[in-house]
Amino acid sequence: MAEEKVNDTNLIYLRGIIEYMTQQNAIDFALDEFPEFKTVYQTYQGILTAIHQKDATEFKNLITNYQVAGNQMDVTILTFVKNGSAVLNNPYSNGPIEGLNRKIKVLKRSCLGFRNIHNFFIRISLIHE
Repeated sequence: MAEEKVNDTNLIYLRGIIEYMTQQNAIDFALDEFPEFKTVYQTYQGILTAIHQKDATEFKNLITNYQVAGNQMDVTILTFVKNGSAVLNNPYSNGPIEGLNRKIKVLKRSCLGFRNIHNFFIRISLIHE
């Protein structure tokens, strides 16, 4: 979740902690309890902000100044180093394909099966048009 979308006013009940607190309080609690998570969280938030704002210099700054910590974030940063320019300059979206996949899954659920696969493909082609 982006840092600017974190709710810091409404209390919610957190079952794992067994008390009411805001989302910001829960994040602060986790960051204080696990210092190694704090660096990963701050790096993640910085990368997320740079990608959303399409700030190439900040993005390159974050991935070049990253200190290897021996966790899963290292793999992500190495992937960004290899494909960094494609991350910010990609004009394509997988949204239309995901929408079509959702429609096909809804079709499968609502029809409860087809007598043969050919009829199923015909229905998919009708959805796609």
